[in-house]
Amino acid sequence: MAGGRKLQAGVLPNPEISFEADNVFGTGPYRGTGAAEYTLQLSQLIELGGKRTARVAAGSAELEAYRWQREAVRLEILSDTAIAYFSVLAAQRRIAIYDQQIAALQRLTPLLQKRVEAGASPPSEIARAQIAADLVRAERERARATLAIARLELTTLMGGTVPDFPGVVGDLGRIGRPQPFHVLQKALQQNPQLIRFTALRAQRDAELLIARLKPIPDLRAGVSWRHVRETRDDAFRIGLSIPIPLFDQNRGGIIEADQQRAKVEAEFAIAVSQLTLTLGRAYENMIAAAREIEILRAGAIPNVKQAVQSMEEGYEQGRFTLLELLDMQGAATQTAVRELDALMNFHVALATIEGLTGLGFRLNNERTK
Repeated sequence: MAGGRKLQAGVLPNPEISFEADNVFGTGPYRGTGAAEYTLQLSQLIELGGKRTARVAAGSAELEAYRWQREAVRLEILSDTAIAYFSVLAAQRRIAIYDQQIAALQRLTPLLQKRVEAGASPPSEIARAQIAADLVRAERERARATLAIARLELTTLMGGTVPDFPGVVGDLGRIGRPQPFHVLQKALQQNPQLIRFTALRAQRDAELLIARLKPIPDLRAGVSWRHVRETRDDAFRIGLSIPIPLFDQNRGGIIEADQQRAKVEAEFAIAVSQLTLTLGRAYENMIAAAREIEILRAGAIPNVKQAVQSMEEGYEQGRFTLLELLDMQGAATQTAVRELDALMNFHVALATIEGLTGLGFRLNNERTK
C-alpha cells in the first residue's frame, strides 16, 4: 500500500482542456450558431516550491518504515514459533517423566504381592501404591492436554490448521552462559522496531515540509485558440493565473505536522524503554533459569536418583516402608519436573532475546544432558 502511495505521490497533475462557444442560441443575429465565436483552451497546473519532491520523499520514507515494520513482525512470528516449538518439546518430556514414574510404581506390584502374601505388609499398601499410580496417570492426562494445545499452537504458527506431525525432536537440555547484558543491549539498537523510527522521522520531516510549502501558490498556465466570427480570423491567447495567499497560510496544518514529528520522538523513547525492559526481564529470567538448572544438576538430581535406587533396594530387604519409597519417588519426579520448568523458562527467554536482537544467540560453554 505504501508503495502505491509513493508511486502516486510522484505523478504530475493532469492537464485540463476546455471549450467555450460565445454568442450562441440568443435572439436576433445571435439566433442559433451563425454568430458563434469559439475558444479552445489547454491549461496545466505547475506546482512551485518543490511540493512534488516533498511528497515523493514522504512516500519513500513511509515505504521504508513499513518495510522495517514487516521485518519486526517477521521476527516476532519467528520468536513465537520457537517458543511454541519448545512448549511442544517440554510437554513431550513432561509426559515421559510421568511415564517413568508410572513404570517405577508398576515394578512394585509383584513385590507388594509377595510381601502381602508373606504377611510382611498389610493389604492396604497395594491400594496405596495403586492410588499413587492413578494420581500420576491423572497428571499425565493433564500433560497430554497441554501437549495437544501446544501442538495446535505450533501448527497454527506454521500456517496449518490440524497438526500433521507426531512430535518434535530437539535437545531441550542444552544450556550455557549468556553473553553480558551490555552486548545484548547494543544489539537491541538493530531491532527493526527501533530502526523503523529513522524512516518515520524522515516521513514526518517531509510531511512538515509539505505543510510549510502548501501556502506557496501554484501557477496555472494556459494557451487557447480563438476563432473570431466577424472577421473569420484565428488568434491565440496565453493565460497565467496564480492564487493570492492572503487568508490561508496553512498554520493549522503546520502545527499538526510539527506535533506529529514530536510524537515520533516520544514514541521512540517509549519503544526503547519497553524493549529494554523486555530484554532485561528475559535476560534475568534466563540467568535465573540457568542457575537453577546448575544447582539441580549439581546436587538434587544425582542425589535423588541415588536415594531412589537405595530405597528401592532397601524396600526389597524390608528396611524401608512403602510410604517412604513413594515419597522418594515423588521427590524424584518433582525434581525432574522442576528441571524441566527451568529449561523451558531458559529457552523461552532465549527465543525472546533472539526475537528482540534479530540475531542467533550464542551461548558460551554449552552443555548437553
